[in-house]
Amino acid sequence: MKSVLKTLAIVLTLAFTVGSCSSDNDNDSKAASRDVKYEITGNYTGSVSVFYFEKGGNALNEDITKLPWTKEFTADAKSLGASLSASGHGGVAGQQLTGKIYIGGKLENELTATATSDGIIVLPLTPYVFPL
Repeated sequence: MKSVLKTLAIVLTLAFTVGSCSSDNDNDSKAASRDVKYEITGNYTGSVSVFYFEKGGNALNEDITKLPWTKEFTADAKSLGASLSASGHGGVAGQQLTGKIYIGGKLENELTATATSDGIIVLPLTPYVFPL
């Protein structure tokens, strides 16, 4: 009797495991999009440099000469994700920068940073990883 219950428990566990895993495959076209838009806005008046992953997945560094700043592209298949960070110096304490990452037109990450008393600002957004 114990072996029958044990076998039944194993079979039910496997059935529930397989059933629950198959429902996790959401093929939402927005989630599968590789259309990326980076955006930085704010009132920071110092020098700002932005670091981001471009369409091929390579890291680029660019000086921002005017706010708002945006960059749009469609990421290549080899690109694993989208990442954005910015830093600056020479601003005024309390000034702010807001960074946003959009994927397929949907806001995926947003962060606002405030300049320190020395006028330094750091804006590190969490990277977005494309679904497999």
